[in-house]
Amino acid sequence: MLVVAKITAKGQTTIPQDVRAALHVAPGDLIAWEVGAGGTATVRRVQPMDLEYLRAAEGTLSEWAGTADEEAYREL
Repeated sequence: MLVVAKITAKGQTTIPQDVRAALHVAPGDLIAWEVGAGGTATVRRVQPMDLEYLRAAEGTLSEWAGTADEEAYREL
């Protein structure tokens, strides 16, 4: 499907109805943009993160929160 949309001076655009339907998105939903090599972009629907759960889980990961671990995994 090829759909063309115009970008405003503020960098905004309207997601055409056919695209919203294909992505199953509605007002308030989240989308993620992934920019690839050669100027391509992919957009997809994403689920909101449960920040309360993530904060609770973060507390259980302290054994991997050391300086050596930060250095070892920095480039991942």
